[in-house]
Amino acid sequence: MSSQVPAPAAPQAFVDVRHASKVFGEGNLAVKALDHVSVAVQQGEFFTLLGPSGCGKTTLLRLIAGFEQPSAGQIFLDQQDITFDPPNKRPINTVFQSYALFPHLTVAQNISFGLEMQGRAKREIAITVERMLAMVKMEELADRKTAQLSGGQQQRVALARALAPQPKVLLLDEPLSALDLKLRKEMQSELKRLQVETGVTFIFVTHDQEEALTMSDRIAVMSAGKIQQVGAPRDIYSRPANRFVADFIGDINFISATLRAGQAVFSDGTSIPFEYKGESRQALLASRPEHLRLSAKGEAHTLAATVTHTVYFGTDSHIHLKLQDGTDLVARVQMDFLTESSFDKGAEVGVGFAHDALQLLDN
Repeated sequence: MSSQVPAPAAPQAFVDVRHASKVFGEGNLAVKALDHVSVAVQQGEFFTLLGPSGCGKTTLLRLIAGFEQPSAGQIFLDQQDITFDPPNKRPINTVFQSYALFPHLTVAQNISFGLEMQGRAKREIAITVERMLAMVKMEELADRKTAQLSGGQQQRVALARALAPQPKVLLLDEPLSALDLKLRKEMQSELKRLQVETGVTFIFVTHDQEEALTMSDRIAVMSAGKIQQVGAPRDIYSRPANRFVADFIGDINFISATLRAGQAVFSDGTSIPFEYKGESRQALLASRPEHLRLSAKGEAHTLAATVTHTVYFGTDSHIHLKLQDGTDLVARVQMDFLTESSFDKGAEVGVGFAHDALQLLDN
């Protein structure tokens, strides 16, 4: 007699937002910032809310923090309903875009401020401040006023101050947007290091796709007050759920084709093997630039294209192409390949696709 081993239970959500809506204003002036949003964040996760301005990501963050209350829905933290708890009753801290440091206080005093407000013992505060300074690598600047610090240093102080009380969740509202490109990349690594080292659940808001892809354990892509897709960075990038996600995350090519059993047929009559079993239909296919394969014009299973221009990026170049029907494509080509082949303006080439690189998008 055989017995089946039960499947492991799904992990319990640590931050659990259930059917949350938020409406600002009334009547004809009412604006729905969130539309029945549900999302579950696991304990110890680096979770990112990603989307364009006005998509609702900051509103959702403010609901979790307690700065706003939902018009409908519930919010749970560690299985406790915190929907209407005030911010000071939630074990949650927030790092704002402006950092909100006290310029008249030193670095150490900024870090200790929240602990003092909680009535912690002086020795405990001193030990915690010392530990936080070491964590953000600012021991030598403990006595410096924050107004005398660089943007990156101020960012580290804001993080240390927010982490010092040991919150269960740290919310970060586009904290890197004011930094220059090089410093922003350094801070991306620093943020991920701090999250792993502390084990605190991070919920990070950004409109920057690269930030989301490089730091996150999972990403929720938002648009028009709704979540379009939740998944690991690789899944979001490689298998977008719809056209919005595909277009918002990284570079993408869209190509119209007729799908038939086992193939995609393009406007110039070229057919390419494609896994499809339904009835013949018109469809929109998507492919990332790095999955395009350029070759001599006329090779089998390639689309005829003309090079319009090339953009140099150092390690690779983006070859801009135009198909016979006017469709614009971009191919990302490594520089060692460019040394062997010429893709000058006006050159005629064949465009093929890596295996399984074309994806069907229905919306």
